[in-house]
Amino acid sequence: MHSQKILPIVVLLGMMVGFNGTSWSQKKMVTVPAGTPILVRMLDTVDSSKNPPGSRFTAVLETNLVVNGVVVVPQGNTIYGQLVQAKQAGRATGSSELQLQLTTIVVRGTGYPILTSDYQVKGSSSGKRSAKRLVGGAGLGAAIGGIAGNAGKGAAIGATVGAVGSVAQKGKEVKVPSETLIEFRLQQPAPLPAR
Repeated sequence: MHSQKILPIVVLLGMMVGFNGTSWSQKKMVTVPAGTPILVRMLDTVDSSKNPPGSRFTAVLETNLVVNGVVVVPQGNTIYGQLVQAKQAGRATGSSELQLQLTTIVVRGTGYPILTSDYQVKGSSSGKRSAKRLVGGAGLGAAIGGIAGNAGKGAAIGATVGAVGSVAQKGKEVKVPSETLIEFRLQQPAPLPAR
């Protein structure tokens, strides 16, 4: 008889714990809005003559990912991307082309899917434009550093891009070297765990 009274209480407590656990996990997620810039530093080199479409590359977050003044993902976190398109120039015509996209951001050891804009690099005909895009991304990083009260970091980002250069072109090949800074933008909102 006594055990019959305890059983409903145990079931009720279990339901409450389950409900609270679900609510708690939902509260700990933060949605990073579409259009948010993501500045990354390439760890891998991507080469039109060596990397086939679908190849995965690794980069790191160069600046904090911030939502409403709160750091959601700190700089230095690993980000993975994919080579969407790799095209090698023909012998007579055409130009080499690379198209990169970020796919996963790692937060506390767990990968979360993200969908970003493509970063496209073509051969010599559009090399100047590509270089400007890279420097533009670094300028954004410098601005973010300045806003965050870390102007020195922002200046360092700009200086590094000047030293590293942008896209390397050699003959009919085009590559994005390791250490290159590239800016992507989220195409869709990305739910990520709050810190």
